[in-house]
Amino acid sequence: MRSYFAAIFGMFLVVCSMASGQNDEPFKMVLRREGDDGSKSYRIPALTVSPQGTLVACFDIRWQGTQDLPADIDVGVMRSSDGGQTWGPMIIAMDYDRRLPNAMGNGVGDPAIVADRRTGHLFIAALWSQGNNGWHGSGPGLSPEETGQLVLSRSVDDGLTWDTPRSITPQIKQPAWKLCFQGPGAGVQLEDGTLLFAAQFQDQLRKPSSCFIYSHDSGQNWQISPAAIPGQPPTSEAQLVQVSPKVLLMTMRNESRQKQRLWSYWRWQSQISDGTWDEHWQDVRDPVCMAGLTIHPSGTLLLSPNDSKRRERLTIRTSQDQGKTWSHGRLLDGRLTAYSCLAVLPDGDIGILYEVGDKDSVETLTFARFPLDWALQPP
Repeated sequence: MRSYFAAIFGMFLVVCSMASGQNDEPFKMVLRREGDDGSKSYRIPALTVSPQGTLVACFDIRWQGTQDLPADIDVGVMRSSDGGQTWGPMIIAMDYDRRLPNAMGNGVGDPAIVADRRTGHLFIAALWSQGNNGWHGSGPGLSPEETGQLVLSRSVDDGLTWDTPRSITPQIKQPAWKLCFQGPGAGVQLEDGTLLFAAQFQDQLRKPSSCFIYSHDSGQNWQISPAAIPGQPPTSEAQLVQVSPKVLLMTMRNESRQKQRLWSYWRWQSQISDGTWDEHWQDVRDPVCMAGLTIHPSGTLLLSPNDSKRRERLTIRTSQDQGKTWSHGRLLDGRLTAYSCLAVLPDGDIGILYEVGDKDSVETLTFARFPLDWALQPP
């Protein structure tokens, strides 16, 4: 039955390619620019498609500048009901009191987003830095006064409004660790309904490691996986996809400055909690940065790294063998680029939200969309 639907879907793609032309250039649109709505910067793109077919983008609103947490940062959302052709106004989804005494903004940011097909709900995961508890200021413990908090906010109305964030840090962080938080980027939902976010933690020695968190009950309770690479090299921001019924593929930012992305598979037999990581490997040039990863219904994987030793030349690479090998890719944007997030749109096209500029890689958040066939063509 699966092969039958795969064949039908393949015929659909061929017809669409013939109708639209194989050399269609990607559609591009700036969503956020420095200074919009009074914010000096926008960063950290995340993107998903809701169960209702709405394209939902979220990102950092960095009110005072480009600096990371701790700072005056909120999480913003924008929605599109026509596949990214037009977008509604910015919605503030997470906003803590910026006037916290003796703090650098009491901010929340680095968002990741996932859609729950079973309930129709959306979840944003983000790092809340009460006071100065960000990447460098967090320490052992579980309370907001001791360490940064991984917080979740839920939307039950297709991203229009968002619940008050709640911390799940006590569920997933070991008290001795310095910090534990999400991706950022896109979460995934398994065929059995399990929700997942790529995550990362700093151990007692502040060594960062990539992992993932997961929930079997639509976001109420969460568990955490072991580190994908328990030793060296250190890893941080990651993305993951399900490549077969009981296999996840994770791509990780390599903090060893080797300019190559790190990869591993998580495999399980009965329960995801009983799984283990394969031996890791490194592949695909990368300038120590976050990159998007998604899987198309045809089985094609898509990756969006910066194709350089510096943050520039955002490129779309594809894999037909579950991430073992990757194409040389097609250049999406030759300017200065940085973080990106990928999503498959309802019509089978690919959407991407990414950071790009002419003088600096974080001047804008830009949305682009393109057919799969465009990504599969030679450079």
